Amino acid sequence: MCGITGIFAYNNSANFNLAKIKEATDKLFLRGPDCGNTFSAYPCALGHRRLSILDTSNGASQPMSDLSGRYILVFNGEIFNYQELSKRYLTKIWEEIGAPRTTSDTEVLLYLLIHYGTDCLPWLSGFFAFALYDQQTKELLLARDRYGKKPLLLYQDDLFFAFASEMKALLAFGMPRQLHHEALYQYLQLNYVPQPQSMIKGVRKLRPAYYIKLKEGIPFEEKPFYHLQPMPERYEALSYEQAKVKLVSHMDTAVQERMIADVPLGAFLSGGIDSSIIVALASKYTKHLNTFSVGYKDNAFFDETSYAKLVANQYKTNHTVFSLSNSDFLEHVHDVLDYIDEPFADSSAIPVYILCKHTRKHVTVALSGDGGDEVFAGYNKHAAEWKVRQQSFVNNLVRTGLPLWKLLPKSRNGKLTNLFRQLHRFAEGATLSMPDRYWRWASINDAQATDALLASATRQKLSKSEIEEERNKILSVFKSEDFNQVLLADMNLVLPGDMLVKVDLMSMANSLEVRSPFLDYKVVDFAFGLPSQYKIDAKLKKKIVQDAFRNMLPEELYNRPKHGFEIPLLGWFKNELWQMIDADLLEKNFVQQQGIFNVSTTEMLKKKLRSNDPGDSHATIWALIVFQHWWKRYMN
Repeated sequence: MCGITGIFAYNNSANFNLAKIKEATDKLFLRGPDCGNTFSAYPCALGHRRLSILDTSNGASQPMSDLSGRYILVFNGEIFNYQELSKRYLTKIWEEIGAPRTTSDTEVLLYLLIHYGTDCLPWLSGFFAFALYDQQTKELLLARDRYGKKPLLLYQDDLFFAFASEMKALLAFGMPRQLHHEALYQYLQLNYVPQPQSMIKGVRKLRPAYYIKLKEGIPFEEKPFYHLQPMPERYEALSYEQAKVKLVSHMDTAVQERMIADVPLGAFLSGGIDSSIIVALASKYTKHLNTFSVGYKDNAFFDETSYAKLVANQYKTNHTVFSLSNSDFLEHVHDVLDYIDEPFADSSAIPVYILCKHTRKHVTVALSGDGGDEVFAGYNKHAAEWKVRQQSFVNNLVRTGLPLWKLLPKSRNGKLTNLFRQLHRFAEGATLSMPDRYWRWASINDAQATDALLASATRQKLSKSEIEEERNKILSVFKSEDFNQVLLADMNLVLPGDMLVKVDLMSMANSLEVRSPFLDYKVVDFAFGLPSQYKIDAKLKKKIVQDAFRNMLPEELYNRPKHGFEIPLLGWFKNELWQMIDADLLEKNFVQQQGIFNVSTTEMLKKKLRSNDPGDSHATIWALIVFQHWWKRYMN
């Protein structure tokens, strides 16, 4: 796991920008604290920061060149089947040029690309973002993994093309910093910027499963090497029992592949089904697996460490619980804000940051259960979507109660008020078409509330047609009533825009590699070849996952509420962080002078936050705080 960056100059005028490669590389220090090197030979410069995982020797450092020196590679990620690929495709090559100089996946990837080009991309099992430069033809190749686990940001103007693992490195090349207003609008709706957009005009992300070829004087081509598509007919001949057996086999292989490392390895263990499955399988391949949990000292309702301990005891893991108070969480709010270099307002990033920070003191690699909910239908919104499709008396009753739900106090911070919030969202969504309902349930704010957040001058700069076009691209997957289309939308929107960004940012801020077996492409392809009723029904979300591994896990893990990583934002905002909100980031005069947001709306939100009916105001305020902190640091 590493950080990469690079620049390709179109003419001599870009020499000034080319010279900034070391500065850009240094911005990625936390992604790779073990080593940092650059390559520069006009018209291309490449930079690499290394977090040593496989073959920790200096010989496996990057940028890595072949024996001739013609090809230069910078690579971020892991190729888990690199040994198999080496034996299958490179045996004759090694015979010709001599044995590999390293035992790293980087060298295998380098020679696969040299001899097979982009044809080798579908063979790769793992996650990656890389750039390969050919000094002879002056051609640059970039690619990103299937689901977007590793980031790759791009910028292009008349002088140069640049890329980087993080925005802060890209900005080091001296590109203009202009706010992308359409991305801001969608950020205020979703609490994150949907890919491939970014908050800075002219910067975008390479789409997952795509590659780019760039050559001086020739427009670059951007093509996919993989396409995820629901095909439930692929495994419809499998009985449910047979499908369960096949899923266990796929997951077992995925976990085993991800156990390879030349540094200490462990696993997150939240007490939920997904992480518990990973631990159960990983324990087969090592004695006393290191496992790690975050506990909540001050909120027993959200503390799941007792469930994690049940799994740890069953599999005799070397288990560590980081039991944290609210003040411990609060202490790291500014660490998270300072590391974020593009607005990202999923507040669960804070506990993920803390978990990664403490875990890194013990291991360099951690397995996680990320991706299971998106792939197998594990969210409450999936259960709501399933229910709304059923014609029932209860559904009709909830739907007709919409006027009442609008009036009742709503908040995530109380059992009754959270029920009112859920009833309101369900009734509201039930009146919409399937694509519109999906978008509404994926959003924090609807279009009306988003419009109200923006100053009139900002709204005038917006291209609503561009916003609608991006939204329609995301929703274009809804080509049938098959529930798998909902999961495909999550794979295209939520996974690369929210969940994977969160884990990548917070783990890399602490120089920790996180591996996700549920996102092994063979597991994902298998899941999208299953009938939707294998994944969700009236009783169970993530049905086949829960049933397939039931005999491996403690019974207590089943039939209990799923909490996720919750933090007490509302309480903080009313107390410890109120001064930061009211006297700094959302201070009335500052917001007025800044001219981006509607002052009357921000003042109303602050008032609502401290009322008896806060609703989701704290989620919107957090999005505004994250943006304001970023804007002051990078744009002001």
